[in-house]
Amino acid sequence: MTSDSGAAEPGTIEPIPAAPAAPAEGPLDPAALDRLFRAARTHNAWQDRPVADRTLEALYDLVKWGPTSANASPARFLFVRTAEGKAKLKEALSAGNIEKTMTAPVTAIVATDMEFHERLPFLFPHADARSWFAGNAALAEETALRNATLQGAYLILAARALGLDAGPMSGFDKEKVDALFLAGTGWKSNFLVNLGYGDPAGLFPRSPRLSFDEACRLL
Repeated sequence: MTSDSGAAEPGTIEPIPAAPAAPAEGPLDPAALDRLFRAARTHNAWQDRPVADRTLEALYDLVKWGPTSANASPARFLFVRTAEGKAKLKEALSAGNIEKTMTAPVTAIVATDMEFHERLPFLFPHADARSWFAGNAALAEETALRNATLQGAYLILAARALGLDAGPMSGFDKEKVDALFLAGTGWKSNFLVNLGYGDPAGLFPRSPRLSFDEACRLL
């Protein structure tokens, strides 16, 4: 949203263009890779700086393009950003997650739609994909959880791409979150992601990562 002067409101990110016909060739430049991966951190403290609803729309408009099995797109996102919503969420948080979540401008509840296959005639029209899951609860649950978790990871990277910081976490009472926020929807909470503009003063020293040889095999 812009003001009468044409300047963007604080915390606002302009809409993302529609998906391009073809991606650009070659790797991203080092600065972009740093923002997404090498220099990005999980934040626990936040600047007092709002995140506009329009920014959250732009965020989802990136996330939705990430691949999922049969384009199932089972993730559902609840962006908790009001005082009322935060007060409800506080009831379900582990003690160590309360302060970071209450001070974050937005907390995304990454949820899974267990009835995702009902949308497959629209999302995957070139095959009868709904029939793969209807009546097979075990396969539907496995597919839903795997792909919704994948979409939650896209959310983290998309947030970083838009200049936001992210703080993904578990440490909450899933049944309570489901009762408080998801009753009657058929959705189940998976994990939480705090979103906003991180305060570097709250960062821990960077932890090590496994090397290629420790984590990978070439076959």
